[in-house]
Amino acid sequence: MAEEALLKKAKSDMGKAQDALRRDLADIRAGRANAGLLNRVMVNYYGAPTPLNQVAAINVPEPRVLTIKPYDKSALGDIEKAILTSDLGLNPANDGNVIRLVIPQLTGERRQELAKEVGKDAENAKIAVRNVRRDAMEELKKAAKAGDISEDEQHDLEDKVQKITDDAVKGIDQIAKDKESEITEV
Repeated sequence: MAEEALLKKAKSDMGKAQDALRRDLADIRAGRANAGLLNRVMVNYYGAPTPLNQVAAINVPEPRVLTIKPYDKSALGDIEKAILTSDLGLNPANDGNVIRLVIPQLTGERRQELAKEVGKDAENAKIAVRNVRRDAMEELKKAAKAGDISEDEQHDLEDKVQKITDDAVKGIDQIAKDKESEITEV
């Protein structure tokens, strides 16, 4: 059943678009401490750029505080430097053993900017879903032209692809809505 494989692949690819959106949104700071904020911070560890979470333990002891405890204390300065040079806009407090990052409250204006950013990311995910839909529809048309499936089967399969697409778009909308409410929550 090549058609079933096509539907599975479309559903899988649309799920990947949702997963990518979740990953992108995890990096957006919502006024709460979240270890995901530091995912893109790279530390120059013994001359090699290394992800921060591979050189230190990251904890959330309070709602607006992150603690970073390096596995190797000699990396403390490098970690502090990496955080300062990142685009996070956070000032690390180094006590010799642990680095503390206090996440400041977001202003109303900044919350609106972040909500717009969430909307843009969601729209990009929807575009990816629609591209998967378009590809699946083209495959079905090719199969119908080649005589592999009848026109009725083609229309039934197109309806199934559309349903999968609608479900994926609903999922993206829900993910974006949840993140926007997290951001605008004071």
